[in-house]
Amino acid sequence: VRDNGRSTLPAGPLSVELDSVSFAYRSGNNVLDRLNLTVEPGSVLGVAGRTGSGKTTLTRLLLRLLDPTEGTVRIAGTDIADVRMDDLRKRVALVTQDVQLFGASVRDNLTLFGAHQAEDDEMVGVLDDLGLGPWYRTLPSGLDTLLGPGGAGVSAGDAQLVAFARVFLRNPGLVILDEATSRLDPVSEARIERAVDRLLVGRTAILIAHRLGTLDRADQILVLEQGRIVEHSPRQTLVDDPASRFAGLLAAGSESALR
Repeated sequence: VRDNGRSTLPAGPLSVELDSVSFAYRSGNNVLDRLNLTVEPGSVLGVAGRTGSGKTTLTRLLLRLLDPTEGTVRIAGTDIADVRMDDLRKRVALVTQDVQLFGASVRDNLTLFGAHQAEDDEMVGVLDDLGLGPWYRTLPSGLDTLLGPGGAGVSAGDAQLVAFARVFLRNPGLVILDEATSRLDPVSEARIERAVDRLLVGRTAILIAHRLGTLDRADQILVLEQGRIVEHSPRQTLVDDPASRFAGLLAAGSESALR
């Protein structure tokens, strides 16, 4: 991936368009095969599919960690290959279940060592808004408190909320959530769910499901099978149609259906 772009992305929620997008690793067949898709600004798309259907590869294309073998990925109408990489990283955010915290200060963990500028009061305000105020006030040196490598000493729930705080401070127009609430205890999961509700306001979102309950917020559902789109409709339409693949996945059970 080469950073030759000169364009920037606009403020506000961002549209997404896949135009005949395919991707194949050098050693195999297409992982994604001729995908055509439009996600309107401010809408929430849920992506479902069994393991190996291409969900993770799709997220990598949207972040431009990979370039498509064929076709074009556009965000806000612009080919992302023409967007400056630093601007793309600011305007498109990914949150996964695997949170990366660094052996550095809370401030550096929130701003990624100054890559995203924020005032101290703004950072503290975001921590308060996400329910991390009690945790923050136990820190001996506030934002200058050093965290252990890999987030040692920080609970899984608090670490996940720190990851959400990073995203809020960037204020992206497109958010990709790759099962960001799994592997947490019920109390922590409820806190993350509240953070997700706040995060989706005024933004475009793509929710990658490993558990189908994640997709309750989605306006539209996309079902992938072997790298192809086999279903794309409003969520409620698919839920109400017993013949739909999505209804079949729901009937199979939220955990086992996507294995």
